[in-house]
Amino acid sequence: MLRQRILTAIVLLLIVAGAVTAATPWPMLSLLTLMTGAALWEWWRLVWHQPLARNGAVVLLVFLMGIGSRLLVDEQAGFAQLFQWGILPLALLFWLLPAPAMVVRARVPAVCPSAGLAVAAVIVLAATWYALSWIFLSHGAAALISLWALVWCADIAAYFAGRGFGRHKLAPKVSPGKTWEGAAGGVLAATLWLALTALWWPGSYGQLLLGRLGWAGVVLAGVVLAGWSIVGDLFESLLKRRAGVKDSSQLLPGHGGVYDRIDAVLPVAPVAILLLIIG
Repeated sequence: MLRQRILTAIVLLLIVAGAVTAATPWPMLSLLTLMTGAALWEWWRLVWHQPLARNGAVVLLVFLMGIGSRLLVDEQAGFAQLFQWGILPLALLFWLLPAPAMVVRARVPAVCPSAGLAVAAVIVLAATWYALSWIFLSHGAAALISLWALVWCADIAAYFAGRGFGRHKLAPKVSPGKTWEGAAGGVLAATLWLALTALWWPGSYGQLLLGRLGWAGVVLAGVVLAGWSIVGDLFESLLKRRAGVKDSSQLLPGHGGVYDRIDAVLPVAPVAILLLIIG
């Protein structure tokens, strides 16, 4: 299992490295589109039990994201307004209200059936795709990779802080291994990462925030983004418990599914782009 995890991680890193160093933006845009389509398929596997309709819908949405990539590259104003004033706020609202409420209650309420969760998946993942694609096209690979790394720092630090100091369970009915101490460690690590990259990594997400919001904004953004990454992680755990599965899929040998790897990115992405737009 460990060898499989390492090999998969190496392959993924090589793919990402090739995409960010390519002469055109299309390899990265294609990668983001495929990543989003895979995560959407996995989310729908957890909540929508009609394979034919589900698979067909994913293919259609990936096709539409491909067209959207062209519109993004061409800087179509109407397309940007649709997302920045419509899809992104809806996704932000989902992560601000329904998702945390479900995690706190440790259940998906009867008033939120599978159809509602399927629609939420489209909104959330479309917002994620747009946010990551826009950040890459507007600010370059450093901004995108450093934002991803913020989420990784929060996740890794939360794991080790939880193992070393964890005493108080964060959401025992959803994810028994997570603790408040681990969450605090993740928030601290993400905030430090954002501050450090603001100082020494030209073009990084942290440096972009520093230029727009100042140091107080950088620190506040680190706390907010790390906190929301935890909500994304817990929400996927809730969906998996609801479906009675350990992983969202086995698309990534040794790692589970794509959604398992980017669950914490989903709430972070719409906030991250809005901080740059309003800054």
